Amino acid sequence: MATGGGRAFAWQVFPPMPTCRVYGTVAYQDGHLFVLGGCGRAGLPLDTAETLDMASHTWLALAPLPTARAGAAAVVLGKQVLVMGGVDEGQSPVAAVEAFLADEGRWERRATLPQAAMGVATVERDGMVYALGGMGPDTAPQAQVRVYEPRRDCWLSLPSMPTPCYGASTFLHGNKIYVLGAPIPLAGGRQGKLPVTAFEAFDLEARTWTRHPSLPSRRAFAGCAMAEGSVFSLGGLQQPGPHNFYSRPHFVNTVEMFDLEHGSWTKMPRSLRMRDKRADFVVGSLGGHIVAIGGLGNQPCPLGSVEGFSLARRRWEALPAIPTARCSCSSLQVGHQLFVIGGVAQGPSQAVEALCLRDGV
Repeated sequence: MATGGGRAFAWQVFPPMPTCRVYGTVAYQDGHLFVLGGCGRAGLPLDTAETLDMASHTWLALAPLPTARAGAAAVVLGKQVLVMGGVDEGQSPVAAVEAFLADEGRWERRATLPQAAMGVATVERDGMVYALGGMGPDTAPQAQVRVYEPRRDCWLSLPSMPTPCYGASTFLHGNKIYVLGAPIPLAGGRQGKLPVTAFEAFDLEARTWTRHPSLPSRRAFAGCAMAEGSVFSLGGLQQPGPHNFYSRPHFVNTVEMFDLEHGSWTKMPRSLRMRDKRADFVVGSLGGHIVAIGGLGNQPCPLGSVEGFSLARRRWEALPAIPTARCSCSSLQVGHQLFVIGGVAQGPSQAVEALCLRDGV
């Protein structure tokens, strides 16, 4: 969908969450936005569960999570919201899997993950849940891939990822799950203590892995999105090379694009880099643009700037600034709305705002 640039976008501000939080888990089900767990002002994982009724714009407190956790993964299965993994109050990865039954307003425990993990990447396809990687109690990245069968309430093993990682970005495209090891906050997309540059795909029918060319540059806290048959890796914190001991990490506005049809990466020239250098930001695909929202840069406080790369015009455009500047946000795309939830401003935030396409666009 092509749009008329920044004027086609606007921010919608929703009532603030009752609870300040960062690293919360978000999901959308039947007109309700769920925000689960996360870390509060005390820096400890929460068991707080809240939902925003999108029709009435009112928040409702739900039954608390049976397991307090932050940075968990979530998928929606019909009338259920399934929450997996994360980190507990003792800063240890958890194996607990719990389902919120929306019609009954209660939680039920499900079969636990085969191994406790934080930073698990999840994908839902045809009612099955795929869980990839994660970091276990030994802080080592995992390569395990499991699939959850709801009818049998069990996890089955699938071929492991070629490259262990946690906090990876995943995209479902056709019959393949693409896994990009670009780091994100809390969990990291990392192998050991280094960002992963591996880019791999799992064929759901053949159940085989394919290695694609690695990311051209090693960056932490980058943003990733998929649109029109391409994967974009944006910004981040540039890591020094293994032999460059005196170089420090620094914010970058790098843009790298992988063409799924041709199977190759392109590192965009300086003229097509983002306007702002940023890391730990929200990224998504909306209205024919790859959008980058907030994050951290070379300023002492989080960025409020927003920019979009027009896929049709092949250029970056300034978009309306986010009402509440912040970083480390949770995000979720629902139709033509990209929600930015919680995160860190001067401390954990209550803000819930959505970048939207204007009516008629």
